Amino acid sequence: MKQIRISDVTLKKLAEEKLLFRDKTAISICASSLGADTVELAPVKSIREDTIIYKTICQNVKDSAVAIPVGFTADDVKNAFECIKEAKSPRLQIELPVSTVQMEYIYHLKAEKMLSKISELVKEAKNYTNDVEFVALDATRADEKFLIDAIKEAEAQGATSVTISDDAGIALPEEIEALVKKIKAESAIHLNVQPSDKISMAVSVALSAVRAGADGIKCAMAGKDALLMGKISDAISTRGETIGAETKLQNTKIHANVDEMLSSLNHATYEEAVVSDKKKILLDKDTTLTEVSKAAMLLGYDLSDEDAGKVHRGLMQVCEKKDSIGSKELEALIASFAMQAPSTYHLESYTTSSSNITGSMSQVTLTSGDETLLGVSTGDGPIDSAFRAIEQCIGYHYELDDFQVQAVTEGKEALGSAIVRLRNKGKLYSGNGISTDIVAASIRAYINALNKIVYEGE
Repeated sequence: MKQIRISDVTLKKLAEEKLLFRDKTAISICASSLGADTVELAPVKSIREDTIIYKTICQNVKDSAVAIPVGFTADDVKNAFECIKEAKSPRLQIELPVSTVQMEYIYHLKAEKMLSKISELVKEAKNYTNDVEFVALDATRADEKFLIDAIKEAEAQGATSVTISDDAGIALPEEIEALVKKIKAESAIHLNVQPSDKISMAVSVALSAVRAGADGIKCAMAGKDALLMGKISDAISTRGETIGAETKLQNTKIHANVDEMLSSLNHATYEEAVVSDKKKILLDKDTTLTEVSKAAMLLGYDLSDEDAGKVHRGLMQVCEKKDSIGSKELEALIASFAMQAPSTYHLESYTTSSSNITGSMSQVTLTSGDETLLGVSTGDGPIDSAFRAIEQCIGYHYELDDFQVQAVTEGKEALGSAIVRLRNKGKLYSGNGISTDIVAASIRAYINALNKIVYEGE
């Protein structure tokens, strides 16, 4: 039987939702584990933030290709590839409309200009990877001759696959079947179909496309008008032999895991629960080691037995002078006592300038062994520019999960305490810094957390 490739487009369908970092990672890992051949990412909106998230996804998705739309310019192509270059199988997607209404009213391009743009972007994408896909948006409302011309142009420039997308949600099974047959008669390129369930015909459209010769189907675990993964998996499990098709989707696992995974994406409930649980954290001299570990878990830390013991001892010292502590004090204890690491990186010096007229600029000098590292960067304020300068020194960017500053003594020369939480591969690392200079305290906290990441990695 013919092996039909499945692409998961959940992240695209939920692109407008306020998904958390770990939600996006969880969706990608889940899709791959359920048998999706490709996990598709939403277009890049914030290059700084999306690069971090998408690189993390690429590190965790081991059994599927990772695809991302490239945007509309050569710089967009470069930025998109930067996000997924560490994937086992990176794929760049040229997503452009082929219907007259979308070409002219959204992109303000006539048919000839759109063909040139398709050619230009496919060529550019081929400079970065051999796996390039042309996604024909709104294909079911396009002139068939132009659609086939666009597919041929993409194929001529090196595209390895093409997708016809029913964005309008108007296609009937027999119409898709006829369209797929025409395309397959004109081109040998790998052909995917992305149906819409707007009129509750997505499964029928998908099966008709496969019967007509389509090589792949795009579906999602959730999303408005999406062909649901569970439904297409059920359909092919039941009628696959009839149409001579099979997939790698794990039908039983889909029904067992998808609902559970999606339920965790209820952000309002999730965030309220986290805030509520944090408010409940109240530790005193009678708190046990197990209770310390559970409270740390609520804050996002998975402490080892050794680190939990260190934090517990620190708690007992604090409780000699204070009746109890809450979540903020616990966070400070974790930063101060958990997983103390050798100083791989040591702060030598820093300078920073800031005003209300120009942006901030910082220069940070670190040492690592016998090596001196220098970083210079601008940023939104002296602390942001200092953190960016540190990143220049080490050549890597970690997600800044949280940053807190508070005074630990009174008066104009008060000591300031900074706590920095960095996230690396889904795990939190907390660093603490104290100084009369709040910028210095923040830099020391960042380096403290950084040293913990390096130490554990080694």
